[in-house]
Amino acid sequence: MDLSAELSEFLRSRRARLKPEDVGLPEFGRHRRVPGLRREELAQLAGVSVAYYTRLEQGNGRNVSMEVLDAIARALRLSDTERAHLTHLAKPTAKKRQHRAAIARPQQVRPGLRHLLDSMEGVPALVGGRRLDVLAWNRMARALLGDFAAMEPAERNVARMVFLGVGARDLYVDWECKATEVVSMLRLYAGCYPDDPALLALVGELSVRSEEFRSLWAAHTVADKGHGTKRLRHPLVGEMTLSYESLKVAGADPDLVLVTYHAEPGSPSADALRLLAQWGVDEPVDVRE
Repeated sequence: MDLSAELSEFLRSRRARLKPEDVGLPEFGRHRRVPGLRREELAQLAGVSVAYYTRLEQGNGRNVSMEVLDAIARALRLSDTERAHLTHLAKPTAKKRQHRAAIARPQQVRPGLRHLLDSMEGVPALVGGRRLDVLAWNRMARALLGDFAAMEPAERNVARMVFLGVGARDLYVDWECKATEVVSMLRLYAGCYPDDPALLALVGELSVRSEEFRSLWAAHTVADKGHGTKRLRHPLVGEMTLSYESLKVAGADPDLVLVTYHAEPGSPSADALRLLAQWGVDEPVDVRE
């Protein structure tokens, strides 16, 4: 990916979402030629010259200091995740060698972690990797989210399943929210690993085959969802509201994540999950193309 273009588009998109009144600036005149803040307004808030900020927004992040990036992040009211993404785009050389070495190695799930998954009876759990690949899963995850065992390895990818799988729109009650979350996580990954050829291929495929993906990718949102809730509509046990936790796996590979799902004790969703544990393994939901 062209990091200069990514930096430029990200800054423009974040500036466009702010209004003068959001940051305590007076709004002179009713008609503005650009959405959101003007460059000079943003530069004023960050305490840098308009020329300096303009060069940065044009993708020229060479020699920019962390102090300036922090000031711009504060002015743009970036979240911690967005701030980290901005740093990756503006100063990519710090961990470039590490990242290139990482993407050259296939990701492995050690036997002990696979045994842990299998021991989590009644708890849907999986191990995710780079690019939202599904690397390992237990029987409950297969029953709840998809028959990973029946998929080709390339199909075991959450982004591909969400945007190209025929069953995903039925499975996820709030499909639009899930789709936005998936693209936001892929954007975050792209900022860390801009030279990943497999990521470029995935983004290219999804852009060609999904209009929704193209639109969401162009919005430049970034997020790292560590926990939350999902509403699922399962063909066997009906609608469930499940909480999920994404936990970083300790070890040499920093991109492995253990994801678990659970229901509130005593809730109808907990009853449905128990029912799925009895029935679901024989008829897992199908989210393939």
